Amino acid sequence: MKFRIAAVAATSLALAACGSADDASTEAEAETVEVAADEAMAPVEEEPVADPAAAIEPVETAPSAAEAASVEAAGDSAAATAEAAMDAMGEDPPE
Repeated sequence: MKFRIAAVAATSLALAACGSADDASTEAEAETVEVAADEAMAPVEEEPVADPAAAIEPVETAPSAAEAASVEAAGDSAAATAEAAMDAMGEDPPE
């Protein structure tokens, strides 16, 4: 019985030693990325300007004959695989 009391007392003292003496009423300041970003952007006074090179219209390119044939072959292969799967689903399982 004395051992249990000693163990409980030691445990409670160990837990009490882990506590901190910080005052919970003090206001905490967040040290996050946002604070650093706000500080970095504070002295900027210049306005953004438009980039004339960014306004270029994209050029539409048609697929080459090889790309079109590759896409067509892939579509045909997928259709054949789907048809084979549907046929396999309709068959009775082997006994």
